[in-house]
Amino acid sequence: MATASSRTLPGMPRAHTATGIELEYDTFGSPDDPAVLLVMGLTAQMIAWQPAFCQGIAETGRYVIRFDNRDCGLSTKIEGSPVDMNDIFAAMLANDPESIRKKVPYTLSDMSDDAFHLLDEMQIQRAHIVGASMGGMIVQTMAIEHPERVLSLTSIMSTTGEIDYGQSSPEAQVALLSPAPTDRDAYIAAAPRTSVWMSNRYFDAEQVKAQAAESFDRSFYPAGAPRQLGAIIASGSRADGLRGVRVPTLVIHGLDDQLIGVSGGERTAQLVAGAMLMKVEDMGHDLPGPLWPEIIEAIRTHTAGIAAGR
Repeated sequence: MATASSRTLPGMPRAHTATGIELEYDTFGSPDDPAVLLVMGLTAQMIAWQPAFCQGIAETGRYVIRFDNRDCGLSTKIEGSPVDMNDIFAAMLANDPESIRKKVPYTLSDMSDDAFHLLDEMQIQRAHIVGASMGGMIVQTMAIEHPERVLSLTSIMSTTGEIDYGQSSPEAQVALLSPAPTDRDAYIAAAPRTSVWMSNRYFDAEQVKAQAAESFDRSFYPAGAPRQLGAIIASGSRADGLRGVRVPTLVIHGLDDQLIGVSGGERTAQLVAGAMLMKVEDMGHDLPGPLWPEIIEAIRTHTAGIAAGR
């Protein structure tokens, strides 16, 4: 159904979910190979999985699929459902999870279902699932709720939803929660503030600005951020669910991650029986090019020998 491509073009495939959500996606490699579904993080469009990274995985004999989560990129936006983060934080302080759930239009379970509906649309019964940051939370949820559809799980720079693990540094929290400028030039100029959580050794301000320009021009949609963040908070801890996960699991985390501390990855690996933990030196909360060979090889090794199921 999908054509192999290294970038999104007008008329690229869009999957319709059972709930009416449309997901923009593209693919790399042959559909005859085992599927690897890539799930990106908070407000990040599918282009954050850079084409060369996707192609690198495809060249190991995998059929790579990347897509825009709901409320992001070119996928469906949940208009008319504003989320007030001040109300969410107040409910958190009051330890009132039920109130939080009532204040958000969807949770990580809904986003997990979106991913399965995409696989349904592509007639893929089972897939290797790889998620980064919030995407890691989504793929964890996929493995918890529908393990029969998961060949393997790879959770990158993510955490379990428990408040005692994966804490952000104060500086990273400020950078994350600061509103992005709405003017294009100002947005691009402000992009290097993410250096607080990125891989310091490989940080390139001009590259970050170029990626910010590409993202802004493709789809600038700040209204989705509080809804996605609300989904994370409302979903709570996945600890109990992760204890029951039995699919082959790889956890990758950067030792320099300031946005989701390495304890988030360590805790994930601790909870999932038999999980492998890969801690990467000089890696922050991003996927810098010099580390791609190491990460791609880890994914290749992890997914090797696990039968595909279409």
